[in-house]
Amino acid sequence: MNDIRRSQTGNGPIQILIVDDSAAVRNALSDIIGSAPDLEVMAVASDPYVAAQKMQARLPDVIFLDIEMPRMDGLTFLKKIMAQRPMPVVICSTLTEEGSQALMQALEAGAVEAIAKPKVATAEALAEARMRIADVARAAAHARVGHRRRALPQLRVEEKLTADVILPPVNTRRKIALDADPMVAIGASTGGTEALATVLKALPRDCPGIVIVQHMPEGFTAAFARRMDGTCAITVKEAAPGDTLAPGMALVAPGNRHLLVERAGHHYRVALRDGPPVARHRPSVDVLFRSTAQAAGANALGIIMTGMGDDGANGLLEMRQAGTSTIAQDEASCTVFGMPKEAITRGGAERVLSLNALAGEIANFQPNRSQVRTS
Repeated sequence: MNDIRRSQTGNGPIQILIVDDSAAVRNALSDIIGSAPDLEVMAVASDPYVAAQKMQARLPDVIFLDIEMPRMDGLTFLKKIMAQRPMPVVICSTLTEEGSQALMQALEAGAVEAIAKPKVATAEALAEARMRIADVARAAAHARVGHRRRALPQLRVEEKLTADVILPPVNTRRKIALDADPMVAIGASTGGTEALATVLKALPRDCPGIVIVQHMPEGFTAAFARRMDGTCAITVKEAAPGDTLAPGMALVAPGNRHLLVERAGHHYRVALRDGPPVARHRPSVDVLFRSTAQAAGANALGIIMTGMGDDGANGLLEMRQAGTSTIAQDEASCTVFGMPKEAITRGGAERVLSLNALAGEIANFQPNRSQVRTS
């Protein structure tokens, strides 16, 4: 790819370049992105060579990039972009085993987000695709990748459902016994796959059990869990209904399902639920955090990491009010300082720590056994 010139400045709509060899996918993405007033399709390209030509005159704010394309695959093009002029890239892939593995490589190579190619067979599917793709575009545009080329439009406040649609608010009268193994609940979004990899790879085999919500599409979460399991000392797997949490284990919420923590005797287990997106996400960090507050209280450690929006901010506050120790990742180490910032602003974060400090906090976590919540 030849050298590329600077884009024009200004604070108009976020400019998107779509690179996909399927005309149907290009059209679907163009229609969805074009329906958002703060987003604009700058150009479309059928392969990386055409994309590079279009980028000669003007750089986009975000690239939506397919993996499998003729002449040059998306992973190769991504690596060239990151080597020459780093910028936010969203991988738009099919839900196949091969596509999921390539996606993991793309995230490791610098892609900031991943989405499944849009399915618009029903009105509900189209509505969710519009919401997800627009939110991903906005998050990617604000990601800390390369040099910010221009002022971006102010983020819009979007309507969203709360965790109330999945489970009732925390019962402030119920006592929570601390006679189970301690546990950790983590929520992350944009930039979270690589941030989580940094944390999980540093954990010892005897660390507390961990439950994770990382905003990723259905199918991709399983590939992420397998990749982590192969590189970590602890066991990492995509959560299945009824899985029991144990020391040295991390359970990742499957894409498109809400994950909840439940008390089961002296242990914790996970439950998966369908339902509408909460805080515009399914799985939702708010749902995970509320269920953890209800089931574990002070027996848990809650951590909110890099990501756009406010999913998890209310849930982390509920956890703190339930006696849970809570941490937000600091701005300097976040790809997008959105979710942690909102959690801090709302009072949910007891402490603010860098990414590199999180593994030590998890490994050494011991709940305060005097904090049996009764209020």
